[in-house]
Amino acid sequence: MPIRDYSRATRRFLVIALAATLILTTATVWLAVVLIGPPPPRSIAMATDPEGSVSAELGTRYRDILATNGIEVRLVPSVGAIENVARLRDSKSGISVAIIPSGITNHKESPELVSLGTLFYEPLWFFYRSSLSIKSHEDLRGRRISIGPEGSGTHALSLTFLARVGLIDREIAVLRTLAPQEASDGLLRGDVDAAIILAPWESPVIRKLIASDGVQLASVPRVDAFVALFPFLNKVLLPAGVGDMVHNRPPSDVTLIAPKANLIVRSDLHPAIQYLLLEAAVQIHSGPGMFRTAGEFPAAEAIDTPLSSHARQFYKTGPPFLQRHLPFGLAVLAQQLLVILIPVVGVMYPLLRFLPALYAWGMRRRVFRLYGELKYLEDQLVARGAQQDVGDLVSRLDHLEERASRFRLPVSFRPLLYALRLHIDLVRHRLQSR
Repeated sequence: MPIRDYSRATRRFLVIALAATLILTTATVWLAVVLIGPPPPRSIAMATDPEGSVSAELGTRYRDILATNGIEVRLVPSVGAIENVARLRDSKSGISVAIIPSGITNHKESPELVSLGTLFYEPLWFFYRSSLSIKSHEDLRGRRISIGPEGSGTHALSLTFLARVGLIDREIAVLRTLAPQEASDGLLRGDVDAAIILAPWESPVIRKLIASDGVQLASVPRVDAFVALFPFLNKVLLPAGVGDMVHNRPPSDVTLIAPKANLIVRSDLHPAIQYLLLEAAVQIHSGPGMFRTAGEFPAAEAIDTPLSSHARQFYKTGPPFLQRHLPFGLAVLAQQLLVILIPVVGVMYPLLRFLPALYAWGMRRRVFRLYGELKYLEDQLVARGAQQDVGDLVSRLDHLEERASRFRLPVSFRPLLYALRLHIDLVRHRLQSR
């Protein structure tokens, strides 16, 4: 058997071990990178309602908050909620987030969208000229009613509810597609008889119409029936005098139906950006206001679209630990490094613990192979008769001893070699006695 140098064997063993470690580590890092996906984008686009709307104003607040974390939010105005949903569903539009009222879409129609929660009540207001007497939908026969421009949430929900009471099927009313400001001006001038507007209390158009003398705000009749038929609706009460305490506008309590506004995002939006949007939503919407108490919003509600898994986790435990204690960019970097390092350490730690044992086994195996040859010689000695020649066994034993004397092992394994040489001497003594 050829003699193998100790240093060469050691180097060969280390090269093989390091190569195996490198391959496993590379594969683990690749898998971790695939799982964590790309880093968060530095810019996102948010669809809003037309300029001057509450949605547009809220968009600027989200933009300012995310800008403090280095994320640019581009505001893209549109006609309204229907167009915003269409842009969200179109992956080529670049739109990632929008505030959408309930009742506009659902998970079946928009499977690529998820909700980050509800933000506020957005009532459907029905204003009419004070000179008219409107006690039921029959009084709207022939009246000019603005139901909002096509593509807006006002237009979609108005058609749904007017059809429910038969104002469209029987063509009782003359429907106009005016923007909120145009509808308000038309009411005050007398160009339209009534206007339906979907907007939160904070809308300047709503506040102006409520305080105007020539306009009345109607309570929704059979409001409980609407809520029962359309589960995305809520019944809210506007107190008398809240619009103008001096002139007592409105003169009595008004019952309204109100969907909730939802913060809707594409499901493929980076989790870190979703958490930033949720933190911004808490800053913007958690205070008290009309129809809501402090801390009521944002709420973990999935009305039309499912709640994002990241939003669900946010409402349970808050933002991730690293984002709570580190700047956004540093937190994302640290999170990505952890995702990579944890599996790498998980692979390398047991491997590094196993390498010394594997190395020791390799060193012992070299000695034990010589022990195998020694055992063979001893068995041959026992098998031969007392008168048979054992000279060949002596020659082979001498060769084995020479190989053992030239063997190189680390200091910690040399006792094995010394024990082998002692055992060789024992077998030699038996051979000499023959």
